[in-house]
Amino acid sequence: MTENNANSESTRQQQEAEMKQTVHELITKIDQNPDQYQNYYDLAAVLVEGQDLEQAEELLMKALGLFDSNETARDLLTYGLGNVYYTAEEFDKAINWFTKIQSKQLQGDAYIMLAQSYLAKGDNKRSMAFALSAQGKVKHDPQVNLMIGDNLLALGEFVKAGEFYDKVLADDDHNGPANFNRGLVAMINGEPYSDYFVTAKQFDPDYYAKSADKLKDIEQFVKQNKQ
Repeated sequence: MTENNANSESTRQQQEAEMKQTVHELITKIDQNPDQYQNYYDLAAVLVEGQDLEQAEELLMKALGLFDSNETARDLLTYGLGNVYYTAEEFDKAINWFTKIQSKQLQGDAYIMLAQSYLAKGDNKRSMAFALSAQGKVKHDPQVNLMIGDNLLALGEFVKAGEFYDKVLADDDHNGPANFNRGLVAMINGEPYSDYFVTAKQFDPDYYAKSADKLKDIEQFVKQNKQ
């Protein structure tokens, strides 16, 4: 085993140990204070992070039954359940749960997750509607601006897409997806684009690799338009 692999394995084992400890502490808190709904949500979030989605779903369903008469608790637990299904890529189920949320405090987050869910389904118009609603709740959020840019790119609104990617990059010039997709827009619009791809590959190589087909499609699109 190389030194890098050994370090990676050591880090993974440490993270697993820390997660098990956190799970144990949260279970203890629930046992000691079963009326504290936040602990159920926090435990489910840790389980989702560890990809233990079945247990997270079961826990949140149980908690929803326990706190059915508490609107604040119900909305938070509903949001958590939506995240479980989103992580499991069951986007229709996620949408169903996110649309149930009534809390003004959680509405902006719910709109973001609805926009992401519809974006994952390829329904760019609905995704755009919720992303714009989210923007009204959480202005200048780079995550929201990135989603709006992605939807505009998919809908062929290249100039406007570029404007939203520029907003993201003004806040975080190392953002991999924003750099990559801004590069696509620049390529389409006949602007210098190579620096965007270099930055995307440097700071988010996984996204760059996953998006290689998208780059080929845009190159083909540009060639056809030049002919």
